Amino acid sequence: MRLLLVLGPLFAMVAHADEPYVRYAEIVPNHGDYVINADISLDLNPRVREAIEQGVPVNFVAEASIESPRWYWFDETLATARLEFRLSYHPMTRSYRLGIGRLHQNFNRLDDAVRTMLSIRRWTITPMTTLTPGESYNVGVRFRLDTAQLPRPFQVSTLGSHDWQIDTDWMRWTFLASPVNRR
Repeated sequence: MRLLLVLGPLFAMVAHADEPYVRYAEIVPNHGDYVINADISLDLNPRVREAIEQGVPVNFVAEASIESPRWYWFDETLATARLEFRLSYHPMTRSYRLGIGRLHQNFNRLDDAVRTMLSIRRWTITPMTTLTPGESYNVGVRFRLDTAQLPRPFQVSTLGSHDWQIDTDWMRWTFLASPVNRR
């Protein structure tokens, strides 16, 4: 019995080791805006890899929110943002294409495209003037597979399938708004 009490938490940690999560995230001022830099830990499972390699475009979404805490009611949401990613394979060129918003980049290997997608840099969230300098705000970031963007036959097969349920929990933290730079 004691062995189970000692090893129980260890097994729980191992079970969650494969789950995707936001490994690092920060919000910083950049040229009059607040931007988010984040690193996501995620391994594509074989079913999703196979779908991409068969030419099925797969969409992911990064979501962020900034909220002002209120003691008397729910926090007030001041800014929300979505950053959409589209991974696809093109058999004619034997290359993987990663679309981030309106930008596209080709890769020879799927792992390189995924690594680029999971390293989010300088993602503009809101102008600095939206937030009051010196005030504390709550920020949240998450990353997930957008199954609603899959072709219809795949949407049906994703229902109840753990392979297609790829999402991180919200990573939340508090930050202090910087003074606005007047350049």
